[in-house]
Amino acid sequence: MTVKPLNVSTLRRDLLSSFVVFLVAIPLSLGIAVASGAPIAAGLIAAIVGGIVAGLVGGSPLQVSGPAAGLTVIVADMVQTYGWRATCAITFLGGLLQIALGACRVARTALAVSPAVVHGMLAGVGVVLVLAQVHIVLGGSPEHSALKNLGDLPHQLMHPQSHPALLGALTIGVLLLWSRLPRHEGGGPLAALGRWLPGPLPAIALATLACWALDWNAPRVDLPDTLLGDWHPPTLPDGPLPAIVGAVVSIGVVASVESLLCSVAIDRRRPTGVPQADLDRDLFGQGSANAVSGLLGGLPVAGVIVRSTANVEAGARTRLSTIMHGVWVLVLALMCGPVIEQVPLAALAALLIALGVKMIDTARIRDLQPHREAPAYFATLLGVVVLGLGEGVLLGIGVMAVLALRRLTRLSVHIEEAIPTPQDRPGLADWHVVVAGTLTFLGVPKVTKALQAIPAGTVVDLDLDVDFMDHAAFDAIHQWRLAHERQGGRVDIDEVHEAWYERAVTGEMPPERKSSTSAPWWAPWANRQRPDQGPVLDTPEVSPSALLLAGVREYHGSTARLVRPIMAELAFEQKPEHLFITCVDSRVVPNIITASGPGDLFINRNVGNMVPRHGSRVPDDSVAATVEYAINVLGIRTITVCGHSNCGAMAALLAGGTEVEHLTALSRWLKHGNHSLARFISAEADERSPLTRLCQINVMQQLDNLLTYPWLRERVEAGKVELVGLYLDLETAKVHVLDRATEIFVPVADETSRDTGEASALT
Repeated sequence: MTVKPLNVSTLRRDLLSSFVVFLVAIPLSLGIAVASGAPIAAGLIAAIVGGIVAGLVGGSPLQVSGPAAGLTVIVADMVQTYGWRATCAITFLGGLLQIALGACRVARTALAVSPAVVHGMLAGVGVVLVLAQVHIVLGGSPEHSALKNLGDLPHQLMHPQSHPALLGALTIGVLLLWSRLPRHEGGGPLAALGRWLPGPLPAIALATLACWALDWNAPRVDLPDTLLGDWHPPTLPDGPLPAIVGAVVSIGVVASVESLLCSVAIDRRRPTGVPQADLDRDLFGQGSANAVSGLLGGLPVAGVIVRSTANVEAGARTRLSTIMHGVWVLVLALMCGPVIEQVPLAALAALLIALGVKMIDTARIRDLQPHREAPAYFATLLGVVVLGLGEGVLLGIGVMAVLALRRLTRLSVHIEEAIPTPQDRPGLADWHVVVAGTLTFLGVPKVTKALQAIPAGTVVDLDLDVDFMDHAAFDAIHQWRLAHERQGGRVDIDEVHEAWYERAVTGEMPPERKSSTSAPWWAPWANRQRPDQGPVLDTPEVSPSALLLAGVREYHGSTARLVRPIMAELAFEQKPEHLFITCVDSRVVPNIITASGPGDLFINRNVGNMVPRHGSRVPDDSVAATVEYAINVLGIRTITVCGHSNCGAMAALLAGGTEVEHLTALSRWLKHGNHSLARFISAEADERSPLTRLCQINVMQQLDNLLTYPWLRERVEAGKVELVGLYLDLETAKVHVLDRATEIFVPVADETSRDTGEASALT
């Protein structure tokens, strides 16, 4: 792994970032220790070890490790079952298990766990946290079971202790107010305060100050005389061996999955020049930290997204920031013990209630619904609350397995009678049948029922759009075909993808499919080849208009019948999901790069994918009219501006417009890019070429131009409209998405790692 050289600028960034993360870590570490039923010092030890050990050894330089809220349920159960010193031994053994997994280089296999299960687990932990900590805020004591806490809640609400309840309300109130402070540059002192001082710190500080000043009767933090207190080595847990092994595996696996997902999320946000995360090394580092933490009497350690995100946003560039945050915690624990002991437990509990509510992120449910994975989320959530964390996760994995099996056996059969064509087939009517999905023995009854409903003696066009066909399905279709043809009918079978039917009939690999071209439908005309004539454009007599009509004929022959049912539904109403503003460049094909179909994108194309600013001196309402219609009439809630590499419009801007000054209309239009050019000139140069920098800056500027329209800005700030920036690298055919916080275009994850994209919601 290459290490970014440390210079004065980097050192300044890292030291500042480490202090910001330290301010976030202190209240969270104390609160998680309280929620876990562990000694208060265990939270501080875990924060110190997570920062220093995982920071030194781990493979993700900007990830911050420490006690994690996602592990509280496991740790609390272990403390109740085995006692604290035995729990430390389990943490130590869980760390050794992580080291072994890292040495076996199996880190990426942990990412195979569905995000639905991960987020359901975190939501369940959030519910358990809230139910337990509410009792502490109200002056009571939580029970071991979440259901028992829920059952006792009405009585606790009827008989609260006033001082802890007021301190909890004060803490939550400060957190809410702090979250509403402006964060943007130029927002004044309040914006600077909101950016650099994390909300948990002033919330805990004010509650502590109020408790001390008013001399309220509320339980406070109790620290030992020294950080390690009366230290004793961990003791082996006393209990059935399978249960102990399960506890070790729970700590090792859950901490590993949470850390790896956090590492992937932070890796996608890393600034330019920061090395990519080594997941196997990171697993080794997390295991080392857990082994040391367990040995010293600390909580289990994992990579945590809250502190890691704060680290990146504060400007960290190397692992020094993570290490130094652990050093700051160590200094505070050694020198400021009396101050920490003034913190009321009710304030820490209120902080954890706010954290638990964030873990129950309803936005994840909306993301999972289009993929029909919400049942696994809710099953995991309820399982964690009712049965326990391990059982809930297993239940969620089981539900995901059922959903996956259901998808693998999903089959649709669409049948329609076409308009009779007596001039071609006198007395016959065409029937069009489309079978799509996975065709196995489970789908045979559905297919045969549809096929047997077709009258005898008719011509049937059967499209098999299947990704797999087993022998039972083949035999059912083949026998029906033979019977239908014996009764005077005719069956034309067309296989859209692989030729499963043809291969079964011939007993060998089928010949190449007959087509007017050898290249796929999305290939340029120049790449296509006719079987008898050679490349299309090499035929002199083919004019551009004839080539266009040839493409239309190919569409009619191979694609129109497939999209006809969709187009019929869309014929009288469109419901696009996105407004897509992009360049007129012929190399940019929105429906290809987004894998979208008819009715998905409402597209506006212009030279340079530009959006004229509101009230610009060179008036042009074409883009504004599109935006108004998309938002106010079609109800679209996402606007995407997509730029691309080697853009001719941006090249003309770089050249000062001299190359196109004879094109008067184009020259006027390019004046809308002057703000992009000014932004380019004022920005610092980096390793990208000037043209690439301008092409990407132009996308950012057009998103800002959209915000110059007051009515649209109001909707964006209210969260009713989302703005997205994309950049297509023509040479690699890869699409990058703009991270608005860092103003960096990051690659869109491929299909194999798509599921980890939700990792940024982990808390």
